[in-house]
Parts: sequence; structure tokens; C-alpha cells
Amino acid sequence: MKHVIHPDFQNQSAALDQIIADFDKGGTLFGDGKRNKIKLFDLDGKTVNVKSFKVPNFVNRVVYNFFRRSKAERSYEFANKLLQKGIGTPQPIAYFENFETLLLADSYYVSEHLQCDLTYRELITEPDYPEHETILRQFVRFSFNLHQNGIEFLDHTPGNTLIKKISDGNYEFFLVDLNRMNFHDSMSLAQRIDNMSKLTSKREMVEVMADEYAKLIGKPYDEILRMMVKQTELHRDRFLRKRRIKKQLQFWKK
Repeated sequence: MKHVIHPDFQNQSAALDQIIADFDKGGTLFGDGKRNKIKLFDLDGKTVNVKSFKVPNFVNRVVYNFFRRSKAERSYEFANKLLQKGIGTPQPIAYFENFETLLLADSYYVSEHLQCDLTYRELITEPDYPEHETILRQFVRFSFNLHQNGIEFLDHTPGNTLIKKISDGNYEFFLVDLNRMNFHDSMSLAQRIDNMSKLTSKREMVEVMADEYAKLIGKPYDEILRMMVKQTELHRDRFLRKRRIKKQLQFWKK
């Protein structure tokens, strides 16, 4: 099994190897495990988060071996890039790749486990959440900082930003699920707005986000709002269309 361990954790290499060896029978399951399984383990008194990526199909096993880095490797690399740019994400520790007959079988990304207070999803489901607008505006500033750094987080969705309260009116943000990102020298306004479109279609939230983003980028509020509304509606329509198709396919499989 191939592994790469962060320099700060080299002295715990043997313990990390054992965690991966014990993954199936040990640890504490975190989340629903429907797509990729995440478990929590103890590493010398520190809780670590181990994400196991499901075994890819044969075509993707070939692709990951010869043409593209695995999701685990990309997660580790992108986490280090984010931290270098001052963007919050749980501390990367290591990644592991297991190969069978020269093709990728399973892979694992290990990071420190971060206890958060909420995610963006709670802002959608709990409109009366304390300091709701304050958190939302700070989240927009966090997203704007991503864009200023040329970071296009392709999975910029409600559950992939952890939010931690530092003090009243002061919050920090941490990206997770990192394997899909593009890094640009600069991002156009259209790219920036499109990147925000997967977060919510709730008009009252979109209006606040448009107001804050317009101030940050120095554009008229009406222009930013119009673009955000259009893109969130397009994304919502695509999502609903895909869900209808999936239901139809499931019906015909019965």
C-alpha cells in the first residue's frame, strides 16, 4: 500500500498504518456512510477523521492509475494548498492507496477531526438560527476570499463548509470534501456567481448573499442579484430534472 504522511506526523507512521489496517473493523462511524465511509479513530490522544473512498469501477481504476490522481491524493494535496493560502480546512495528515494488479482498489484520506457548531445547511433549515445574517454575510466573505485566491471549489454545497463560532459575531469557516477543485490565476464574475449557485435557492438568503458580494466586488447590487437568482434557478432546475430521471430509472428497474 502506498502512503504519504505529512511531515508533522511522520513519527506516527506505524500508528497510521495500523488505523488503515483496522478500518473495516475499528473506529467510530461518522455520518451515514452512503457514498464514502468516514470513521473516527484515536491517534495519540487526537481524534482523526479517516475517509474511505469506495472502490471505483474498472474504467476509473485505469484512469486513476494512469491519467488522474486518486480522490485521496487530491484531497491531501488540495488541503495543503488551501492552508498555504490561509483558507480553513481540517489539518491534512496522510493519504493511503491500495493497488491490486496495478490498478487502484481503495484509498483513504486522513485529517484531524474538527468539531464544528454548524454547516451552511443549518442556515437553510433554521432561518431563526442565532446570528443567522451575521454568519451568512461572513460566509460570503469567506467565499469571496476563495475566489480572490482563484479557488473554484466545485463541491461548494451546503454540507461542505464547517462553521465554528469563535465568539459572539465572529465565525471561522473550514472546507471539507476537497477532491474536486480548480485553481485559477483569476476568476471571472460569471465563474464566481456560478460557484455560489449550489448553496441555496431561498430568495431571502440569495438577496443577503448578493448584497454582501456586491459590496465586496464593487458591483451594483441589482446586477449581482440578477446573476445569482438566474444561476440558482438553473441549478435547482438541473437538480430536479436529474432527480426525476433517477426516479424514472428506479421505477423501470422494478
